[in-house]
Amino acid sequence: MTDVARIAGVSQSSVSLVLNEMSGSRISAETQARVLEAAHKIGYKLPGVRHDPPSQAAVEKDTIAFIVDEISTSPHPVVSLDGARDYAFEQGFLVSAHATRSNPDLEDAVLRAVLRDPAIIGVIYATIFTRRVRVPEQLRYVPSVLLNCYAEPRQHMAIVPGEVAGGFTATAHLTSLGHKRIGFINGEPWMDAAVDRLKGYKQALATADIAFDESLVRDGDWLPLRGYEAGLDLLSMQNPPTAIFCGNDLMAIGALEAAAEKGLRVPEDLSVMGYDDQELARYTHPPLSTLVLPNYEMGQKAAETLIDMVIHHKKLRPMTVKVDGPLVVRGTTMTWKR
Repeated sequence: MTDVARIAGVSQSSVSLVLNEMSGSRISAETQARVLEAAHKIGYKLPGVRHDPPSQAAVEKDTIAFIVDEISTSPHPVVSLDGARDYAFEQGFLVSAHATRSNPDLEDAVLRAVLRDPAIIGVIYATIFTRRVRVPEQLRYVPSVLLNCYAEPRQHMAIVPGEVAGGFTATAHLTSLGHKRIGFINGEPWMDAAVDRLKGYKQALATADIAFDESLVRDGDWLPLRGYEAGLDLLSMQNPPTAIFCGNDLMAIGALEAAAEKGLRVPEDLSVMGYDDQELARYTHPPLSTLVLPNYEMGQKAAETLIDMVIHHKKLRPMTVKVDGPLVVRGTTMTWKR
């Protein structure tokens, strides 16, 4: 490809995009023609077409395509990929990962490549955050499972986190410790995760016979600075909360900083609860109590469901499966004795 790039006068990345038919609209037709002409001149062909392709029957179908909109800006989709890969490998299958960056041209190119690969048994179609999606038309022609996203009811198998149950479990942990004024620093209110975690928070309060107080709720943005600002705001109230449930671990770190600034000891003066169980939750001072976002288990379930559909020929009724995460109690929560 280095020789092709030199002859065509383009970068090696451009050569790769053109020869893998993933150029979309980013590379002009003229440039594509120069690359193909240069490749033809030196006799270069893609590895997959250097020999006559084997017949469809001769190719072992042993690969699951994992297609996700984003993978490098959050640990969550990476952990889901790990779960899918590990389960698939135990069953004798491999997982190939494709990140589309929400680029329609790139997604289309990936789907075309997947559809013409005779080794692919099916697709796990995933998103970085839980949301409704419009399933690509091409997936009508290949067995598919949606992961961390959902579409039209009863038309697709979808695996999503049990966010309402998660919000309930996290809040119920605090009420079980005797807390009655529990602040909630939520995520961005337009996101499914934030909406459902708030529902779980309200349900847990109602179950403990505690009236919901809207003044104890703050909208956040999943980042530490907003957790710090919202934490300061809550702790500056005339009647501040004795516990704060944060919509994720990063905002909980900010809330811990706010508590320290206010001269409060955690957990003696204030309990703080996180959500997600990111790696950093183990290394706060004290270590953060949190609720696991079950990305790994969701990936496993998606791979299991796809293999059951394709290999074991199970007739699965299209539905949305919610996977719950466990509570992890560490050092930031304790019984309220005042």
